[in-house]
This record gives sequence, C-alpha cells and structure tokens, in this order.
Amino acid sequence: MQTAVEAIVSVLLLVGSLFTLIGAIGLFRLPDFFMRLHGPTKSTTLGVGGIVLASVIYFSTHNNYASLHELLIPAFLFLTAPISAHMLAKAGIQQRVPLSGATRSRPPTTGACAEQGDTREREEHEEHEEHAGRDAADKLTANPAQSARPASKRDTDA
Repeated sequence: MQTAVEAIVSVLLLVGSLFTLIGAIGLFRLPDFFMRLHGPTKSTTLGVGGIVLASVIYFSTHNNYASLHELLIPAFLFLTAPISAHMLAKAGIQQRVPLSGATRSRPPTTGACAEQGDTREREEHEEHEEHAGRDAADKLTANPAQSARPASKRDTDA
C-alpha cells in the first residue's frame, strides 16, 4: 500500500514539476508579452495543482488524517490566475504593448479591442480602403482635371 501511494505521489510530483518547467521555459522563450502571459498562466496553475495534490496524498497517508486545507492553495490559483491574466492582457492592449510578427493578425473590427488594439495594421487597412475609394471615384469622373485632388504619380503612370 505504501509503495503504491509513493508511486502516485512521485508521478504527481513529476507531472506538476514538468508543467511548471514548461511554463518557465515558455516565459523565457516566447517572443512578446501576450504569448508570455498565456504559457505560464496555464501550465504553472496545473503544475502547482499537481504538486499540492501530491502533498495532500502523501501527508494524508502518513499522518492518518486528511490535510484538506492544502487544497485551498490550488483553488485560489485556479480562481485568480485566469482573472489576473485577463486583467494583464487588457492592460497590455490599453498600453499598446508591441507585438511580435507571430502574434499579429487582422485587426479586430468590433468591441473594445477594436478601439484600443494595435493600430498600425488598422491604419494600413484604412489607407488601402481609402486608396481603393479614390481609384473608384477617379474612374467615375470623365475628366481628371475636375477631380478634387491633384494627380499623383500613380495616376500618371497608368
């Protein structure tokens, strides 16, 4: 019986330590704030949960009573880690923390992130749309001299 409990405790300690190590490596290796925020939050919570569960099992079998107060630690982490990660992510968006190329994608079009997110790509998209609108307006006018804007180099090349 004692050997089986020690084997279970050993496996839980190894799994918890492995998750914690993966979280630490993710914090070190990932390129920007948002990726660094995601990796350690998930894996460290699971790592601490596994280590504390191993501690509960070990000391419950050796002391002949359950030490359930230890379970408050992972419960607190499971409740607070997602909330704190969400708040940090919102603060990063509001402060316009620079993103790596791997994180960038199309800019959001709705919601709070659309108002506060990475504006460089949005500005490029709006500039492209503006040029497309100007080109369509130029095609509709019969006489380029009546156009409201001066001819650009791009217009003269065509």
